[in-house]
Amino acid sequence: MAGHFEATPGGGAAVALDEVEIAILRSLAVQLLELIGPGDEPAEGEDPLAALFAEGPSEPPSDPALARLFPEAYGDDDTELRAASAEFRRFTENDLRTRKRDDALLVVRTLDALTPAGDGAAVLTLTADECRSWLGSLNDLRITIGTRLEVSDEDGGEDGSLYRLPDSDPRKPMVMAYLWLGALQETLVETLMP
Repeated sequence: MAGHFEATPGGGAAVALDEVEIAILRSLAVQLLELIGPGDEPAEGEDPLAALFAEGPSEPPSDPALARLFPEAYGDDDTELRAASAEFRRFTENDLRTRKRDDALLVVRTLDALTPAGDGAAVLTLTADECRSWLGSLNDLRITIGTRLEVSDEDGGEDGSLYRLPDSDPRKPMVMAYLWLGALQETLVETLMP
C-alpha cells in the first residue's frame, strides 16, 4: 500500500503516508486554500439564503493558476462568447470556489486526524465521499503546480523534459511533487473504478 491508494470495502480507499508526505500534502493543500481565497460569509444579521443567490465575478482571474482552476466556459474568441462566459462565471464561480475550498479543507482535516506510528508512517483511510474530495483536490493541486511550472502536454511524455531535470534545477522539488501527486491521483482513480 505504500505510496499508492488501494480500495477498501464500501467504496473507500487507503494509502500509507510517512511524516514527510503528510507534511507536503498538508502544506500544498493549505497553499491551495490561500490561492483560492476565503469564502464570503454572510455578514452578521444578513440573510444566509441571500448568499446562495449572490452573483460572482464576471471576469476571469488574472493569476494563471486561478484562470486554469476557474476557466472560461465558452472561450473568448468573439464578443458573444465572451459575454456568455461572463454570464456563466457570474452564476457558477462562487459555487465552484466553495467546492474547491471544501475539498482542500477536507484534505487538511483528514491529514490532521492521522496518528503516525512509531516509525512516522500512518494509514490514511478515506470514505467514498472523502475519496471524491481528495481526487478533486489532487487534481487542483496538479493543475496549480503544472501552471506554475508551465507544463505542456509534451513535458509529461516518456522523453519529456520534466523527467530529465538535473538535481540542481530549482524547479526539481516542485516537479517531483507534481509527478508524485499524479501517481497518487492515478491510483485513487483506479480504486474508484468499478
